[in-house]
Amino acid sequence: MTLDVTTLSIPNLMQGAPNQFSAGFVSPETMADVKACGFTHVIDMLPEHEHGGFDEAALAAELGLYYVHLPIVGGHDLNRHNAEALDALLASVGETPVLVHCMSGNRVGALFALRGFWLNGMSVEEALAEGRRFGLTKLEPLVVQLLQQA
Repeated sequence: MTLDVTTLSIPNLMQGAPNQFSAGFVSPETMADVKACGFTHVIDMLPEHEHGGFDEAALAAELGLYYVHLPIVGGHDLNRHNAEALDALLASVGETPVLVHCMSGNRVGALFALRGFWLNGMSVEEALAEGRRFGLTKLEPLVVQLLQQA
């Protein structure tokens, strides 16, 4: 299934892999557009305090989107446990379209990079490229440090 995401007004929207997209903040106004574009699953990495009072879970349920909250607050949440959680979520989604988002996409990209290295056998360079495809920017030095410690 090919999604037309050109109409979505979501910051830093990127397609990192077939049917896997990353993005920044998804506003209440754009959630219906996410559904209309053909997304069926949303993985939200924002901690509660970054939602600005917006109940994303309730709106996703109202729209018929499968929603999972995997909060990544900061560097301490970039760990193997959360990489495994993301991996399990993506495996459960299968080939259906999924949007994984945080505030800018940076935490999404960081966790995809760690998942690639720790769980999918990627080299450091391959994992960093994977992370960048999914939005890795400012957290790259920390991700490099974590990969080198492994």
